[in-house]
Formats: sequence, C-alpha cells, structure tokens
Amino acid sequence: MKATLLASLLLAVPTMASAQRVFDTHVHIWNGETSVRAYEAQLKETQQTATRFAGILIAERGNMEQTRRKNDELLALATKYPEMFPIASVHPYDDQAALDEVRRIAGLGVTMIKLHPHTQKFAITDPRVAAVCQLAGQLGMIVLFDNANIVPGDSQDLFNLAVNTPGTKFVFAHMGATNFRFWNTILFARTAKDFYKDNIYFDISATVTLVAGSPIKSEFVWTIRNIGVDHIMLGSDYPQFTLRQTVDALESLDLDRSEKDRILYETARKLLTPKVPN
Repeated sequence: MKATLLASLLLAVPTMASAQRVFDTHVHIWNGETSVRAYEAQLKETQQTATRFAGILIAERGNMEQTRRKNDELLALATKYPEMFPIASVHPYDDQAALDEVRRIAGLGVTMIKLHPHTQKFAITDPRVAAVCQLAGQLGMIVLFDNANIVPGDSQDLFNLAVNTPGTKFVFAHMGATNFRFWNTILFARTAKDFYKDNIYFDISATVTLVAGSPIKSEFVWTIRNIGVDHIMLGSDYPQFTLRQTVDALESLDLDRSEKDRILYETARKLLTPKVPN
C-alpha cells in the first residue's frame, strides 16, 4: 500500500510542474516569426512551460511605414500564435504620426505599447512622450517602459510621468534594476491623499535573475511586498535570459507559494487579459 502511494506521488510531480501557469510578460520579437519559434524552442529545450507570453516590438524614429508594417506583422503573429499577447510600439518623437498610429492600432485591438527611452533615444520628460501616454490611457491602452536605469534618473522621471498621467496604467520593466529600492517610494505615495492613483505595475525581468543569488535578495523581496504582488509580473527578457532561468530565480526568493503564483501568472492575467478565464 505504502509503495503504491509513494509511486503515485512521484508520478504526480511532473504532472503538477507541467500544469504550472506562467505568463512571460517580456519577450522581444526582433525577427518576427523566427523569434517566436526560437522562443518556443528554448521552452522545449529547457522543459519550461509558458501559458502565455508577451511579444514586444520597439519602433524606430522617422520610419512610420516600417512602424506600421511591424505592428501589423505582430498582430498577424498573435492571430497565428494565440498564446502570444502583442505589445506594439511607436516612437514619441514622430509627433502626430505617432499619435495617429496609436489610434490605429487601438482600433485593431492592441491594448499595450512599448516605449524605450534608451533604445529609442528620447527624454522621458519630453511633452511628446506625455502626449502619447495620455492618449494611450484615453484609449484604454497600457504603456510599457524600460526601467533598467540605463538612462540616469529614469525611475524618478517615470514616477513623475505616472503621477501626472493618472488615467494611464504603466508597466515599468525591470523594476529599476539594481536601483529597485527607489520604488519603495510607492509605499509613501499611497498615503498622500489624491496624489497617486496606483497606476504603476512592474515586470521583474532580468533583475530577478541578477538578485536571486545576491546579498540584496531579501531587500528585493521586501520591495516586492511593499509594492504589492498584485502589481508585480514575471518576464524573461528573452533572448537575453530564458524563461527557465527566470522562473528558477523567482522560485529561489523567500516568497510564499501564493505570492509566487500571482507573480508568475495571476497579476498579468488580470491586468493584460482580463477576459482570459481562470
């Protein structure tokens, strides 16, 4: 009897692992379908499942024809690969053309755009950036920003942008990287009446793999809890990191099972795809 029970439990382990729900919110689709196939190949190679993943574009300035074409290609890929959540892009310095493209892709069903101050070489404080973000919010779109502190002071500038654009939800990728401590500011912001609308979310892509084996691991967990796991999502930042590396890093943190499961899947499901069933 005991041997039979033990055998049953051992057989159940891979079944439970394969049933783990994971939403990878940060996958770069640099080369269209080639990138999607490469991403899915590394999942298979590392024996890591992904319930859904977000495919990200980053637009170049001054080439609106290419921006529109790339956004359309991304939407076509999302139709072919329904597990992919499309994150389109514009360049805010393309002025009215960028705003027109935001309206166009919103009409096609896009609910999230990516802006990258370092790669796209723009200033977060530029009024054209605020204009794109404000319009996105009016159209019910979320704005994903790089927040790896490659651009000095980007956390402070992004915080001010979110405070001054309360009608827009933001996701800040990498949660400030090694400057993640700044985001404990949110704990104070929530205490200020009519100041902060709790419209900032984070993915912890790349940063979680860095801090998992570091002396500041406990501070990272402390920051996650101060922000709230209902505002934290997992991302791999593929192809720089695999999803397996990222999941393993999260699992090594001193968070309880329910907190990890929310970061792995539930927060992203609720924020990005509210119509996806439990």
